[in-house]
Amino acid sequence: MLIDLSHRIIDGMPVYPGDAETILKQSKHFAKDYYNNHQLSINMHAGTHIDGPMHLLDCQEYLSEFPLETFVGEGCLLDVSGRSFIDYEEQYEHLIKEKQIVILYTGHSKWYGEPNYFADYPVLTPAFAELLVRKQVKMIGLDTPSPDKEPFDIHKTLFHNRILIIENLIHVEQLLDVEAFEIIALPLPIRADSSVARVIARIE
Repeated sequence: MLIDLSHRIIDGMPVYPGDAETILKQSKHFAKDYYNNHQLSINMHAGTHIDGPMHLLDCQEYLSEFPLETFVGEGCLLDVSGRSFIDYEEQYEHLIKEKQIVILYTGHSKWYGEPNYFADYPVLTPAFAELLVRKQVKMIGLDTPSPDKEPFDIHKTLFHNRILIIENLIHVEQLLDVEAFEIIALPLPIRADSSVARVIARIE
């Protein structure tokens, strides 16, 4: 069974304040041109996407240069709904295994498209970030627009330790009662700091 955790890419979809808008238009029409085509203009942080270290660090390693194995792995879901801060808890020591892809369910995706989605979201604490570093997780996936706010120290901690960040997930609640699943989060093979992505969970 496959669960799509990705927002659909549409014209004018919500973007982080200050980022360029998404433009998706049909450029050719079968009735006139005898074929159909579409043109997409999108910044790499619109909708469901993966942040790479180049996004906030002074480095020149494009996301497409990471090994493919980075984007596929055993998933671990943590239910952190109803919290403003996702902090370290003792139970996470045995719930999170090394090299997993950790997915957080906050429930915040219900506000996607509303003004407060990008303004009032739960954030990770340094102690939780250090746990992810110690567990050497591949990626952290969030149903929020970011793991932190300015000056984005959590981003930088994760990036310095080569942990990628999946932002703007949806339908994460469908994993709440799942015992085991695999995450497949594939970015475009694009020469960029980050990439829009199709993220799915495969239930074993």
